[in-house]
This record gives sequence, structure tokens and C-alpha cells, in this order.
Amino acid sequence: MEKSLARYIWDHTRPQQLFILLIVALSMIPYYLAFDLPKQIVNGPIQGSGFDQPGDTELFMPISFDIPFWGHVELYGGLPLERMPSLLALSLTFLVLVIINGLFKYYINTYKGRLGERLLRRIRYELVDRILRFPPKYFKHVKAGEVSSMVKDEVEPLGGFTADAFVQPALLGGQALTALIFIFIQHFWLGFIAFAMAMIQVGIIPRMRRRLIELGRERQITARQLAGRVAEIVDGIGTIHAYDTSNYERADIAARLGHIFRIRYDIYQWKFLVKFLNNFLAQLTPFLFYCIGGYLTIVGKLDVGQLVAVINAYKELPGPLKELIDWELVRQDVQVKYEQVVEQFDADNLIEPEIQALNAANGTMLNHPLSATNLVLEDDIGGRVLEHVSVKISPGETVAIIGTAASGGDRLAEALGRIIWPAGGKVTAGDDDLYALPESVTGRRISYASPDAYFFHGSLEDNLLYGVKHAPVEPAAYKGAASDQRKWDVLEAQRSGNPDFDLKGNWIDLETLHANGSAGLFGSMMAVLDIVELSDDVLQLALHSTLPADAEVAPAVAAEIVALRRDLREELNRRDMNNLVIPFEEDAYNTEAPVAENLFFGMMPDPKASTRAIVKTSYFRNIMRESGLGDALFKMGQGIAESTVELFKDLPPDHPFFEQLTYMRGDEIPTYQHLLQRLRHNATPSDEDRIALIRLSFFYVEPRHRFGVLDEALMRKIVEVRHQFHANLPPELQGYIERYDPNAYLTSGTLVDNIVFGKLNHRYSDAVPKLREIGGDLLRKRPELYRALMALGLESNVGAGGRRLNNLQRLKLSLARALIRRSDYYIFNRPLSGLDHHLQEHIVEAALAFLAKSGDNPAVVWVLSNTPLAKHFKRVLAFDGGTLVEDGAYDTIVESGTVYKQLIA
Repeated sequence: MEKSLARYIWDHTRPQQLFILLIVALSMIPYYLAFDLPKQIVNGPIQGSGFDQPGDTELFMPISFDIPFWGHVELYGGLPLERMPSLLALSLTFLVLVIINGLFKYYINTYKGRLGERLLRRIRYELVDRILRFPPKYFKHVKAGEVSSMVKDEVEPLGGFTADAFVQPALLGGQALTALIFIFIQHFWLGFIAFAMAMIQVGIIPRMRRRLIELGRERQITARQLAGRVAEIVDGIGTIHAYDTSNYERADIAARLGHIFRIRYDIYQWKFLVKFLNNFLAQLTPFLFYCIGGYLTIVGKLDVGQLVAVINAYKELPGPLKELIDWELVRQDVQVKYEQVVEQFDADNLIEPEIQALNAANGTMLNHPLSATNLVLEDDIGGRVLEHVSVKISPGETVAIIGTAASGGDRLAEALGRIIWPAGGKVTAGDDDLYALPESVTGRRISYASPDAYFFHGSLEDNLLYGVKHAPVEPAAYKGAASDQRKWDVLEAQRSGNPDFDLKGNWIDLETLHANGSAGLFGSMMAVLDIVELSDDVLQLALHSTLPADAEVAPAVAAEIVALRRDLREELNRRDMNNLVIPFEEDAYNTEAPVAENLFFGMMPDPKASTRAIVKTSYFRNIMRESGLGDALFKMGQGIAESTVELFKDLPPDHPFFEQLTYMRGDEIPTYQHLLQRLRHNATPSDEDRIALIRLSFFYVEPRHRFGVLDEALMRKIVEVRHQFHANLPPELQGYIERYDPNAYLTSGTLVDNIVFGKLNHRYSDAVPKLREIGGDLLRKRPELYRALMALGLESNVGAGGRRLNNLQRLKLSLARALIRRSDYYIFNRPLSGLDHHLQEHIVEAALAFLAKSGDNPAVVWVLSNTPLAKHFKRVLAFDGGTLVEDGAYDTIVESGTVYKQLIA
């Protein structure tokens, strides 16, 4: 990267800088005229010079000048005006000059802003581009938080300075020079005073500010390190909780913040000292003007108009000088920051841009053997992890690699997948160096999967198809304003040195997918999800989510869900399992549902907030009081509290038993204990006490808690009050409750809530698996609904780094992401590590059969974490101590291979 920021700016913005410098030069003309005009107004119409007699006139705006060797040239003789019209005309001219100068500043500033933002966009893109071209080992030495902090924050000032790099000194210097020239013209010694004070400011202040630059650089480094440390805390939060090191991390962060505080405090002290001195020097010059200028005016060597004009001109001088000094400080500061960024992003062995060049064609295939010749691989500290290994993988081969975790087989897989670079020897595809081939070939014709695969924030579908988004296949269709916006985006991208790829276009080429025939994209995804046994997980994600109201298929899916609800009820009756689910019925109490749910008989978007809002209304309280249900629930809550306190008062608040209580926390036991003591002494319960006890009854479920406080009579009473509650429900409360209706879809509930439409019976311990089995059978009879639900599950967000998925799901998704691609070589580096051995075998067998059935005859290299699975491969490579010790057919390795026998043993 270019070391000098000024040269970098000039190289990329030269035409724009020259244009804006021309505009700056033109702006100096009205700027100078605005200095001279006040003198004409004071000396002319105000003091009466040239208007000695009533009716005298002076020429307004005569335009004439002398040209050497030519003579006097008069362009406009001027307009004769009397004293009052002349005052008005000159004042209006001054106003016009103010407007013109303001428009010049407006245009210059907006042009500078656009220029700066374009270069900032260019710098950020180039930095991210370099990140994409860094060699793999680079990322083992840097923290992601520090790199992202530099791209986001540290280059931000560079964009602002880009606009000011050449324009600002020209503009401010021009304004200051114009003001000085004007003062010199009015009086030499006043001009000399202004010039001398300006030189003192320019000479002293920047020298004092160098200390600020050093402190600023130190602050930048410590802030970057803080960002990296915070990123480490986020990534390692599980380890921190597991080892109780949160307070150690707090101490570390506090120490870092204290160091930053000391630096910033020093900056403030030095900054305001410099500011005090600068302001003092700026105010010293007017003092001299008033003293010396006033004296010269009194003795008649300077007229009042000239003194007013000089003072007015000097008022415009400190501003540009101060900003010019600030510009020099910013220039030094951003140069330091730029050098830090360049230093951080100046890595050796960058991947050449040609290697990552965009290529939409998919014709190049790796039909040649993939060979490692005398391959040497090293770890981060230079230790040999693979020692002079030579091996050839031919197209169509299925190769199993076995060995212990540190045997070196996994490192060979990384080299074949181009994840790490060799320290010696080479890896070739035919006669071509694998690392010299473009990524449009290796990144498509070689698929790699490992347990440490990264998943990006987005949907499960985005991550599954991430490996096939190589180049835009077709652009998106834009109309009207969207088309104009797209043209503007393309133009600005080109001006900023960014690619104009259309992110909204179609990046998925169906030719790069397996099983892309009549099944299309969805069929390809379903095929690989079935192979890795992730389909059921995707379906569960869909069933436990809500149906998006804005989805096109929402009405059809909702109708299908309601129909499936009826099918489920009929199937349960047919199997004589109707007690497995207690349905919601209009005139019946659901014993497996809490009291509140039975009372309100509906689903709430936010149950806690909705319940609080409803119970506070006079409508609800009147019904509870008039029906007598309020007193009954109060007594019920009192009974629940007495039983709970009696059973659990001696247990600590964090005891596991409290996890079974849905109506009370462990730390609330003392509160209810005191409340019951007050009631035993015949104290009248307050409104807060009544609400606290009624709240306990709201969350009570008799079959689960079994305190015997809910009898048949009270259940009938709750159902009766339910009808009263819904009979005249005010419109303002209707939005809180979506009433249960067996023939309607409940938008507030999940899909599984809508399908079951009831509560599972707790007397059946296997209710969930049985219900899942029956529901799955019914779903398979509705292929369109199954397809819609799978599509909904694929839209589920996997979270940052895929953290919303469990480890098993992440392993399966990583393998599916590789299988969905049509490649010539598949490198699987322990992708199923940690899975049950039987599940591993099932997936390995299914994956090999799937790839063999594709007809592409790909080669498969699989580093096994379960050695017996080698029986599914024709060839076995055994590694030990970073060396290839055995290479042969599976039968040969089983009979005579010592490594295989050791691993089996």
C-alpha cells in the first residue's frame, strides 16, 4: 500500500482536487470584495465623502483597470447615485456578496464531503479486500476485533481529511492571505502587526500540538487493543463462566480503561493549554489594532473607514489561521493513523488479485490427480506437523485417512483443501501448482468440510447455499425509482473503486448443485439435509416458530395447519390415544393449562405484559368482584402459598426443586412467608397482597403441582366467568387476546401450538416422541405443507457464528454445505467428530452413496474420527507422528496395518 496518505489521496482524486481548487480560487474574488465594501460604505454615504452638496452623486460599481503596454480599459462607467440611494445600493451589494460567499462555501463543503466519503469507501474496500487476500497464518496472529475496529473506526478520520487534504490549505490560506493583503493595502504597519502575530501563531501552536499527536497515537493503540480484548471476551464467554474468571476479566478491562483514562486526561490538559495560548494570541492583535490604529486615526494618518475595514478584515483572519493550524494537526494525526493501518495490513505473501478474480463460468474441472510431493507443513511456532509426505489422489477414488488427532492426517486434508500453505514441497493438480490455480477453480471443484466451520449471521438456507455463491448469474430486475437508484449505486461504486456487483441478483447457479434436475434448488437442499439427517431439525425449527404474516403462502399454510389439526385429533382417536392431548374446548376446563389461560381462553402475543394490562382494567376487576371469582382465587393463592412455604422454606433459593415451580421463585419464599403471617393475625390484605396471591393462582396447574386447591366447582366457576369475560370484552382489550377457535389459525402461536391446539397430558412420559411420530406421519401425507414448513425452517436465523444451533446441528450443516456442491474432490476433515458412532456410519454411508450416484465420479478424501468406518473406502492412508506410514487397499490395511490395529485396540 502507498505509504504517504497525501500521495494516496492525490493519486485517486487528482481531477476532482484540481477542479475544486479552481473553484476555491474563484471564490477569493467575492471574498476580497466583501472586505473592501465596508470601507466604501463608511467613507462614502455614511461620512459623506463625495456628497458635499445636496444632490451630489457618486458612480456606483464602475469597472475599469489598467493593462501594461495597453493603457486604461473601462468596461462599465458606473451608475450615478445620490447619497441615500448609494448607501442602499452598496448595502445590498454587500448582502449579495455575503450570499455569494456562502454559496461558494456550501458548494465547496458539499463537494469535499462527497469526495471524502468516496475515498473513505475506497480505503475500507481495499482493506477488506486485503483481508480476503491475507495468507491463512496471518489470522492466527491478529484479533478479529482489532482488525474490524481499524476498518470501521480508525480509517473514519481519513475520509474527512481526504476532502481537506489540498482544498482546505488552499481555501484557508487564500482567505488568510487575502485578509493580510487587504490590511497591508490599508496601512503597512497594521499589516505588519497582523502578519507578525499570524507567524507567531503558525510557528508556536503546531509545535506544541505535536505532543497531542503522540498522545492521540497512544490512545488509538490502546483503544484498538481494548476492542480486541472485548471481542475475546465475547468469543470466550463460555470459558469465562465455566472457570469463574469473570472478575479477572473485569480487573483486566478496568486496568485498560484506567490506562486510556490517563492518556485522555493528559490530552485534555495539553489540548486546553494550547487552546488558551492560541486564543490569547488571537485576541492580542485586536488590542494592538485598537491602540495603534486608534492613535493613527486620531493624528490623521488613517481614516475611520480604513480602521473599520482593517478591524473587519482581521476578524476574518484568526478563523482561517486557527483552522489552518488545526488542519496541520489533523494532517499529522491522520498520517500517523494511516501509517498504522498500512503497517497492520501490509502482510507478506498476499494472495494475488488474479487468484480471486470473478469468473462466472463453471467449465474448468479438476480431472487430474491431486498430489502432494515431499510435503512439509509447520505449525505457528515452526514445528513440523507433517514431514515429507508424498501421496496421489486420483479422480474417482474414495480414500480414508486414519490416525490419532495429532498424527498429521488432518493437516494433509487442510493442505489438499488449500486451508494452510506448505512450508516445503508442493501440492499439485496434475501439472499445476494447487496454490497458483484461481479460486474460481479450487473453490468450486474442491469441497472442504471440517468441525470448525464458520457460519455467518443469517438464515440456515443462506449458510447451506453459501458455498455456491461464486458469481452473479443474473441481475435483479429493477423498475422506476429502484432502477434509477441502482444506476446511481453502480456509478458511485465505480467512482469509489468498488466493484459494481449486484448483491440482490441471483448468485446461485443451479448447474453447480447436486440433484438439480426437476427438483430444482429446493430438491437439492432437501436431498443433502436428508443425507446428514438434519431435515427433522429444520422441521422442528419451523414448527416452533410463528408464521410470518407478510409471507405469500401464509393464508394457504394457515388453512393447511388447521386441517392438520383435525387430522391429528382423528388419528389420536383412531389409535385410542385421545388422552395424549387435552384440547381447548369452549365449555370445558383444560386441566393441563394454567388458571389464567383457562380464564382468558386465548393466546397472547406477550402473555406477561397482556396479563398485567388486563388485570389493571376496571372491566376485569368488576367481573372478578361481581362473580366472586376474585375471592376464590385469593383463597386459592393463599393455599398455594401456605403449601409452598411449608414445603420449601428450609431450602436455599437456588435449590433445583424451585425449577419445577412455575408460579414462584425461590427468593420469593420469605416475602410470602411474611404475607401469610400478617393474614394469620387477621390483618386486612392490601391490594398488593391480593394481587400477589391471585397471581400465584394464575400460574397453577393441578396435575403438575398437586396441592389440591383446585376442585371441580372452581373449575366450573372459571369456565362460567370465561364466558362473561368474553361476552362484552371492550375493543381496547380485544387486541391482547386471540381467542381459541378450533376452526381458526392462531397468529400469536407457533405452528406446533396451532397443530396440537391443546396441552400435553403429563401422565404420559412419552407424550412428546409419540406426538412427534404421529405428526410426522401426517405431515408426509401433505407434501405441499411439508415443503412450506421446510422452507420456513430454512429461513430460521442461525445467529452469530451459528450459535443458535447446537454442536450436532452445526456439524451436520457443515457437511451438508459441502455435499450440495458439485465438485471433483471432496475433502472431509473429521466433519462428524463427536457424533455417535452409529450415526456417523449412517451418514458416511449415505454421503458416499449420494456422491457416487451423482454420476460425476468425484474423489472423496475423508479423515475419520471413527476408524472402523474405513471399510466404506477403497483406499486407506494411515498417519503417525506427522508421517504417512501406511497406504493401501482397505483389506490390506486390515490384515497387515499396525496403525489400524492400534486404533481399533
